[in-house]
Amino acid sequence: MSSLGTVMDPAGQPRKPAALCIGAQKAGTSWLAQMLGQHPQIWIPPFKEVQYFNHLFIPGHRKWIGWHYRQKPQEIRDRHAKRGIPVPPELDAYLDGVTRGKMFHNQWYKRVFAPAPPVALPMDFTPEYSTLPDEGVDYVAGFLPKARVIYLIRHPVDRAVSQLRMNLAREKRRPETLADWMAEIDNPVLYDRGDYAAYLPRWQARFPDMLVLPFGRIARDPQGVMDQVEAYLGIGPWVYSHMTDKVFANRNPLRPPPEAVAALVRRMAPQLAFLEDHLGPDFLAETR
Repeated sequence: MSSLGTVMDPAGQPRKPAALCIGAQKAGTSWLAQMLGQHPQIWIPPFKEVQYFNHLFIPGHRKWIGWHYRQKPQEIRDRHAKRGIPVPPELDAYLDGVTRGKMFHNQWYKRVFAPAPPVALPMDFTPEYSTLPDEGVDYVAGFLPKARVIYLIRHPVDRAVSQLRMNLAREKRRPETLADWMAEIDNPVLYDRGDYAAYLPRWQARFPDMLVLPFGRIARDPQGVMDQVEAYLGIGPWVYSHMTDKVFANRNPLRPPPEAVAALVRRMAPQLAFLEDHLGPDFLAETR
């Protein structure tokens, strides 16, 4: 998906998204957005993650969501400038329109998807929605009762390690000793995003036909994943480019030592047991 190629209908009316992709973080949602962003029957906002429902129901997210909406429009404009392509007037007006004035109310959320062409399904890719509390998922189900929901699941230990490496790279930190690494493993943020035992039943109770996909299948059978997604969303087949590319390859050479990974495995034992019991051992094997 590229904002440079986003088709926009300037006369489009506010509308609700027809589908959500809710997570988990570091589980392939960016890859899926890159694929579906090529499909003429799907429309994804140029900044991908709308971050609406978590802004409403997870107060701790609001500060960095504000940063997200200051940063992403500028990134889009910078990408155009780097390629020597002027920002289309309709895209420039759209970015201004959704980032000025009062934000994060229902009418604003519907305006985010207004430029979707009539033939396309608007789609919100926000992995953080998977972490909504019960009242938040109730709200989503009430506001979007007919929405299709896709939940990508990565092996709990692999996902936590990937998130830890990403966080260290972003914060320019480097644990030096085993004690430093064990302190990192104690960070609750690693467990919150991958608490499948709490989040998956919560969403399945409100969206029983939700499509749950294992992360490992993306590498082994990307076409099969897209066949499933197309069937679930009710869209036609499409020939996707760059299907085997990693979207955000983790270039941080830092890796936790075996002792820290072993501690993660012990901490994640309840999650592993839940996934095996809830989705089956074959599904769990496909999460890595």
